[in-house]
Amino acid sequence: MNLTAQNTAIVLDSTADFPEAPQRFPNWRVVPLYVLFGDESYRDYVELAPREFYTRLRTAEQLPTTSQPTPGDFLQTYEELAAYDRIYSLHISSALSGTYQSATTAAAELGDKVRTIDSESASAAIAMLGLAIQRRLDEGTTDDAIDALVSRFREHAGLIFTVDTLEFLRRGGRIGRASAWAGQLLHVKPILTIRREVVPLKRVRGNQKAMQEFVSEFTSTTEDTPTLKIGIAHADAPERATQLQKMVRQERPQAEIEVVTTLGAVVGTHAGPGTVGLFWFDDRE
Repeated sequence: MNLTAQNTAIVLDSTADFPEAPQRFPNWRVVPLYVLFGDESYRDYVELAPREFYTRLRTAEQLPTTSQPTPGDFLQTYEELAAYDRIYSLHISSALSGTYQSATTAAAELGDKVRTIDSESASAAIAMLGLAIQRRLDEGTTDDAIDALVSRFREHAGLIFTVDTLEFLRRGGRIGRASAWAGQLLHVKPILTIRREVVPLKRVRGNQKAMQEFVSEFTSTTEDTPTLKIGIAHADAPERATQLQKMVRQERPQAEIEVVTTLGAVVGTHAGPGTVGLFWFDDRE
């Protein structure tokens, strides 16, 4: 089957931190996860915007929790896309959330129409994978070509991030292999990545050293080419995101910065304020 933007839809969950997707692309939808402050439940981005969330988080006596969409939430979205022949549903790593499993349960109700994809990553990485698929849909593509793209993305897409404290990851149970560093990071910045789960790379002192580490990791694994796509995400730390944008333009002037976003309430719950991440993928055929 020849897949195009007219016959193929893309569904993200809200951890892609790309809420504007349906406004930009008529064939895209976003299914929100839930954030819970005590007994109050909010749909990520829909009922709780990032700015309100971080304001509330800073004064909350008890940290919020999060929960995945139900299979029914996904099924409703898939059914709204009945006019499309194929749906690609892209999700946060299944090691970090049950969201992919919920989507897969819903997809099974519709035969082989919906293809669920575990991005094995999070945040802007999911949006960037969607954008790479959309570029192929605009030209006309096939399921096999998209499968090959997804495999290459999982293998070669880069991600590096740092948090102000590991406490949020620890409390949310998303700390992965960085658990050995918890509780011993006074004045030390952990440099982390995601390979299905959170993986520690290095510890440095202070934001300046952290930025140097970002530059080193980014430049050692990329070339300056127009096919290099960049994503930047931050948790209520716009000045750090701006710093990363300047760095990318200086080090890789031909690259395209295609996503700059604020982490929504769900990812922000687990990463904590001050988090900043850099994502990259050289989308050569």
